[in-house]
Amino acid sequence: MLKIDSVFKTFNPGTINENRVLNGISLHLEEGDFVTVIGGNGAGKSTMLNSVAGVFPVDFGTITIDGKDVTKLSEYKRASLIGRVFQDPMTGTAASMNIEDNLALAFRRGRKRTLRWGITAKERKEYRALLASLGLGLETRLSDKVGLLSGGQRQALTLLMATLVKPKILLLDEHTAALDPKTAAKVLEISDRIIKQDNLTAIMVTHNMRDAIAHGNRLIMMNKGQIILDIKGEEKNSLTVEQLLGKFAEAAGEEFTSDSAILG
Repeated sequence: MLKIDSVFKTFNPGTINENRVLNGISLHLEEGDFVTVIGGNGAGKSTMLNSVAGVFPVDFGTITIDGKDVTKLSEYKRASLIGRVFQDPMTGTAASMNIEDNLALAFRRGRKRTLRWGITAKERKEYRALLASLGLGLETRLSDKVGLLSGGQRQALTLLMATLVKPKILLLDEHTAALDPKTAAKVLEISDRIIKQDNLTAIMVTHNMRDAIAHGNRLIMMNKGQIILDIKGEEKNSLTVEQLLGKFAEAAGEEFTSDSAILG
């Protein structure tokens, strides 16, 4: 479903600030894989997601989504293939528009625009049912401006919008990092449910090691622009934070010292 092959990305090449963030990274995901990504600051986690999304071009290597080489496609041209939820709850929705209009925009993503914009009664009924499934009471607030929602409600809505039209790849870039623990747990629960019921292929970047272990069927750890650990199956199911730290030290030859990592 997703193939990242020998991808390199350097920022500010040829200058004193040159920084190679991706160093020949390769990652292959099958349909339905849910991969969690952990690593210290500067490991290349978000850069990998941005490369898949087409936010900036890679220097070398190829990126293939569902058999289609998208390496040279712009972010706009990849949008119909990718759903994304960002760390900032303010990103991914239009705050000045109401909930149903945001959902309608997401539903029409990748389609040709026509003069017919009106939301049908059938669509509105479907939106209410989808919102009810979140368990946040949003199904009674279709006409409310999105800017009035809490951070957790907004992230849940963004997640729903990102998956309303089934994407080939769902990218979750620390999408619970700005939320309080209780709200983060709720959004993760919703994420798990949507990914499972729609058999989505997903990548979730997180700084929380316990979340990385608890969610998904596969865990990778990055360091200095490379994947140094790739754990799946029974090994992942029985993994502990202490074991993960030990595996990092063994693979990287150093202790995991990132101040931003949450150990559990």
